[in-house]
Amino acid sequence: MGVRINKYIASSGFCSRRQADELVEAGKVTVDGVVAVNGTVVEEGNVVKVDGKEILPEDNKIYIALHKPLGITCTTDLRDPSNIIDYLGMDDRIFPIGRLDKNSSGLILLTNDGDIVNKLLRAENGHEKEYQVRVDRKIEPGFKEKMEAGIVILGQKTLPCKVTVTGAHTFNIVLKQGLNRQIRRMCEALGYRVTKLRRIRFINITLGDMKPGDRRNLTKEEIRGLKSADKAD
Repeated sequence: MGVRINKYIASSGFCSRRQADELVEAGKVTVDGVVAVNGTVVEEGNVVKVDGKEILPEDNKIYIALHKPLGITCTTDLRDPSNIIDYLGMDDRIFPIGRLDKNSSGLILLTNDGDIVNKLLRAENGHEKEYQVRVDRKIEPGFKEKMEAGIVILGQKTLPCKVTVTGAHTFNIVLKQGLNRQIRRMCEALGYRVTKLRRIRFINITLGDMKPGDRRNLTKEEIRGLKSADKAD
């Protein structure tokens, strides 16, 4: 049994029914490529788009936390034999939110909600990402202050960050940006080589006691937290 177009859009969390009606009246909604009108019924299998972006009912949205092992590449390119999609073995079309180097492990989020992927990946959003890091030699005095103040890499100075030294060779770092191989490059600039790098938090989602290869669905509270982080920006 189908549902009316305004209820379908509202149930996805995209907007309210009243706002959905306004979108339909403005001709911004299509069902299987045909412009919808108020009263259009959506049947199972229909593709609904608003301004060209597919809208999925909440029940069909997938939000996964994965403890990515070493050796897996955060790409949807199936030509890469180490791609994360084949590793997960899912039939659904999902995307990683951000990237982790092939030689890094830890928390990576994946979803079929393309809208939230795009919004969360905007560099200006400044979402927090926390990592545990081990380097090849003893951390010297001044390391924390230099890292926090910013290091020149890739022709630019990194944004201020938070560093907590946790051992002779280990520290935690909280970043609000994601330059290519940023932590490794920052350490290299100070004469250190990263030997272990694991992400333990992305915004409000934590790795917890998940082992490499473990995966779980995000809770409703975690999903609300992600969406709130997006709206806050």
